[in-house]
Amino acid sequence: LGVLIVITLIAIIVPYIYPYTYTKQDVSAKHLAPFEYSKKEMMRINKGEDVFPHIMGTDNLGRDYAIRVIYGTRISLMVGFISALIVVIIGILYGSISGYFGGRVDIIMMRIVDIIYSLPDVLIVILLSVAIKDIISLSKNELIIKLGAGMISIFIVFGLLYWVGMARQVRGQILSIKEQEYVLAARAMGASPMHIIMKHMIPNCVSVIIITAAMQIPSAIFTESFLSFVGMGVSMPMPSLGSLASDARSGLVSYPYMLVFPAATIFLIVLSFNLLGNGLRDAFDPKLRS
Repeated sequence: LGVLIVITLIAIIVPYIYPYTYTKQDVSAKHLAPFEYSKKEMMRINKGEDVFPHIMGTDNLGRDYAIRVIYGTRISLMVGFISALIVVIIGILYGSISGYFGGRVDIIMMRIVDIIYSLPDVLIVILLSVAIKDIISLSKNELIIKLGAGMISIFIVFGLLYWVGMARQVRGQILSIKEQEYVLAARAMGASPMHIIMKHMIPNCVSVIIITAAMQIPSAIFTESFLSFVGMGVSMPMPSLGSLASDARSGLVSYPYMLVFPAATIFLIVLSFNLLGNGLRDAFDPKLRS
């Protein structure tokens, strides 16, 4: 949790105070090693100017690599949290309705879940990217244009496909809760199904929801990084950790640090979320309580 807090604060705060931008190019400063200066920058230093070092070096266009990694981290975290939010909202609603009403409603809704499980998510991302590319190009919203068709399609796919795991978890909890005395009492008092679900059932599923959401975030981040790695993520020049790792392959022998920094960041984020999810699972497991 501490590592995630530090990474999140860096991704949010540093771009506002960092002296370089992720788009600023300096052809004279191509492929600088970490903390190395270009000839132009050395001349400025010799004149007495203060020049902030390139902490992680520069890329093939002379852009500061540290700020690009930080922006890529921001994109990955945004994808993780937004995807988890989509999964939580859809999964809770779908799973609670299926579990509460049971019978034929439950059978039909679970068969739909089984169908969705069988759909290839990467193929759907590719098809959506092609389908909405022209629509995105006509948009006047700056954020949508920056994210691009690939990233928008990723969000749509998470909304269409990735909530099924959450729905199954919530459904299982609801099935075990709905015969409890307080639920029967609420029914006897004339409470509506929506009131019972929202006030009595979902609060008792919070532990499962938190754990599943915490495990969903690294899955979303890894999926986004993979898709960006194969060129289906954010639109250039907006960086993503996956696209940075992909660009670094061409200079792997000469400039290995260009792959190490984004790969290490993905590793830290995914590992931290997985450990956090495992810790939450253990904390909420009544069998492990002394």
